[in-house]
Amino acid sequence: MTTDRFAATRADLATRIGSGRAALDVLDRFDRYGHDLVNGLAEVYDLDAVLPELMRILAANHAARPDALHARDRQRVLEPDWFQKPETIGYVCYADLFARNLDGIAERIPYLENLGVTYLHLMPVLKPRPGANDGGYAVMDYRELRDDLGTMDNLRTLATTLHDSGISLTLDLVLNHVAQEHEWATKAKAGDAAYRDYFYVYPDRTIPDQYEANLLEVFPDFAPGNFTWDDDLDGWVWTTFNSYQWDVNWSNPRVFCEFADIIANLANHGVDCLRLDAIAFIWKRMGTLCQNQDEVHAITQALRAFARIFAPALIFKAEAIVGPAQVGAYFGEGARAGKVSDIAYHNSLMVQIWAAIAARDVGLLELSLSRFKALPSNTAWGVYLRCHDDIGWAIDDSDAHQVGLNGHHHRMFLADYFTGTFYGSDARGVDFMLDPASGERRTSGTAASLAGVEQAMANASDAHVDTAINRYMCAYAMVFGFGGIPLLYMGDELGLLNDASFAQDPTKADDNRWIHRPAMAWDAATAATAEPSPDAPLPLAVAYRIRSRMQTLIDARRSLPSLHAGVATTVRAGHGRGVAIFDRAHPAGNLVQVYNLSDSPRWVGTAELAGMHGMVHDHLTGHTFDIGEGIPLSPYESRWLTTAS
Repeated sequence: MTTDRFAATRADLATRIGSGRAALDVLDRFDRYGHDLVNGLAEVYDLDAVLPELMRILAANHAARPDALHARDRQRVLEPDWFQKPETIGYVCYADLFARNLDGIAERIPYLENLGVTYLHLMPVLKPRPGANDGGYAVMDYRELRDDLGTMDNLRTLATTLHDSGISLTLDLVLNHVAQEHEWATKAKAGDAAYRDYFYVYPDRTIPDQYEANLLEVFPDFAPGNFTWDDDLDGWVWTTFNSYQWDVNWSNPRVFCEFADIIANLANHGVDCLRLDAIAFIWKRMGTLCQNQDEVHAITQALRAFARIFAPALIFKAEAIVGPAQVGAYFGEGARAGKVSDIAYHNSLMVQIWAAIAARDVGLLELSLSRFKALPSNTAWGVYLRCHDDIGWAIDDSDAHQVGLNGHHHRMFLADYFTGTFYGSDARGVDFMLDPASGERRTSGTAASLAGVEQAMANASDAHVDTAINRYMCAYAMVFGFGGIPLLYMGDELGLLNDASFAQDPTKADDNRWIHRPAMAWDAATAATAEPSPDAPLPLAVAYRIRSRMQTLIDARRSLPSLHAGVATTVRAGHGRGVAIFDRAHPAGNLVQVYNLSDSPRWVGTAELAGMHGMVHDHLTGHTFDIGEGIPLSPYESRWLTTAS
């Protein structure tokens, strides 16, 4: 049946799309991706209810697509691995905290270019509800920007300027929910039955209570439960994240079409990548956690195929913070391999780097990372040390048991360590979302404060500062060396510290994740471009040192073909003494990375560096030397080694 529908749908599209080179390109891409579209939709929807409307949306947005973006589509078709290349360096920021507004960001493009950034992710910029809005993730209008940031015309202009500078633009697209003030919700509350069906609404607690028996609470402190009573609806509406964020009903084909139109509109404004927020939650099934359901991946396959046909310059990044067994499905597995999202976050790598630093042991890291299957060759990890969110200590109980740990106790240890309450810890994070039953909690804090830079600067000890910076840079070297797209969170290139001033803003005070979302320190950023005088204030000296070392790390990464995301990283086992070894096997030359995640010297012998012998080159220091019988490692030292030619 889907084959017949493919042919009929192609004919419908050909009638609607018109003529010309760009129209022929669309039809060629339909020939390539149309089956993925039709097959994905057929798993979830009645095709008659979705395909004709989808072709209308595609044709209408095609007619509105600027010629420059049609040209960009053709370029990206010829260079589909553009986001996988080692030259791809990501930068993530809140637009207002980085540069006030979109015009301000355009003025700061030279800073990003100088750093080597080619991929810019602006955190939520679409119009949120007024007041509390979950950091911008309670979207009131997908077709307008926050009033203080600019207009959609400003967005199109910024995207063009970024493209001219070799930088791709990423924005967030919240899939699971909308603000209760969104037009769809407003119409539902006004009694429009068609829009009421855009949401999950129940007249009493019978069905919600049946779902709640299996559901988790995302924010138990300030948003307990998963349903909220609404007087206007005269019913209980599904609200996974906050009472003002209404989950949308993706079983309704009209919802799929609405989001396809939203995606096309953002692509027509020059957006290169959409971060699919809360994607794991979009399908509900009684008796489950209502996360990671098969329909999620069928829907994403169909959305990606639609985007590939319409605007192949656009890619998807899945915000799926799930375990090793589940994350592969967001890239696509089996018949769906490479057909779902192009990028997904490697949350486990972040957690395991921090856990290894705290434990001064890499056994758990080695075991956990060995759980991950090889990715489809056309996809990439998004790798990061910190992001805008808290850190959830996702330590699997069975993994912990295999390395001689109790999972619960280790999660408690990590939370204690990174708030500095564990004896000897220099970390200065804060607890987030205490689970009153288990005592477990998540952690907020900037990367530099978690790595001990804040405490070292408070002690004003040169040796202490040296150790903290080395620890911080070792962790970031693992991120930049793992493969995929390294995502540098705004200010981490300067070592920005926790900022508790968020508590003075009533819209942020209840959410301490804002402690690791400080405004960009432009005085420090400017000063860090030149070596400070010996009597310069310590914060400026530290910012310069971190900025210089981050630049060295970025430059080294950009020079190494083996860091192309199409090649997987292998984590060698058996080095739980604090030394992690990553292998990158590549036809252009193999790369062996060595990291001492402990606070004492280590030695790695040639037997542990299988394949490394004779003269080697360290790309982090620029030194070429005879490896001899092995390599001494100082505390928190990193090495990226290739055989010297």
